[in-house]
Amino acid sequence: MATNFTKELQVKPGTKIRLSKYDPEETLGWHKGRKVQTSLSETIERMDDLQYRLYAERKRALLVVLQGLDAAGKDGTIRHVISGINPQGCKVTSFKVPTSDEAAHDFLWRVHIAVPPHGDIGIFNRSHYEDVLVARVHKLVSKEVWSRRYDQINSFESMLGQNGIKVLKFFLHISKDEQRKRLLERIDDPDHQWKISEADFRERKFWDDYTAAYEDAIRNCGTKEAPWFIIPANKKWFRNLAVSHIIAETLEEMNPKFPAPTVDISKLKLS
Repeated sequence: MATNFTKELQVKPGTKIRLSKYDPEETLGWHKGRKVQTSLSETIERMDDLQYRLYAERKRALLVVLQGLDAAGKDGTIRHVISGINPQGCKVTSFKVPTSDEAAHDFLWRVHIAVPPHGDIGIFNRSHYEDVLVARVHKLVSKEVWSRRYDQINSFESMLGQNGIKVLKFFLHISKDEQRKRLLERIDDPDHQWKISEADFRERKFWDDYTAAYEDAIRNCGTKEAPWFIIPANKKWFRNLAVSHIIAETLEEMNPKFPAPTVDISKLKLS
């Protein structure tokens, strides 16, 4: 099945988003089974080859931003999609509550130092968008402060693009019922009980507030250089398939090339 996931799931810059209009069960006609597994495996192989070329070229980098409500599947996406990439050229950064040192700087300081160097793929598990999401919902700063951050984020991401850093931003879209199901599954599964936090359950009370905050963030900070993708994520297999295809399609568009040898190959001899 030929599907251009980038075209299908990318949000047009400036679009007024209503997440209620996006079906988190959508699969674009795909059905769970062998074809999905084959496509995912082949796509991960493509990503690995393209990442190797990107690493060799060392002129550009790719930054993947994963955002979503609790239990949306950020960890699972990283585990399944990035599994085939050489860890030497890939780094995952998780953004928690700012440390005292981080909080003493501007909100982008800790993010900028985690941006991947040329040749690498960087994965952000949560990101600078927390400062227009959590900070807004819980009133950690005034509206005057968080509303200014949209332009600051756009300038930051534009600067990255001008310096060879391609930015992809994924919102993993799940329903409230699906979140409830996943949180309850953690309670019943000893292997996942360690992931449970009281905050996850408390945050459900702010579902509508977070939805509004995400809608504004996607509308205000979606650009051609750093696009947003809304990924239907109720079905984990489709989430993994879609994200992997978009990353691979982006790397193919970047078309990294192997650099020329730094030595004269014809003169190399083994004794």
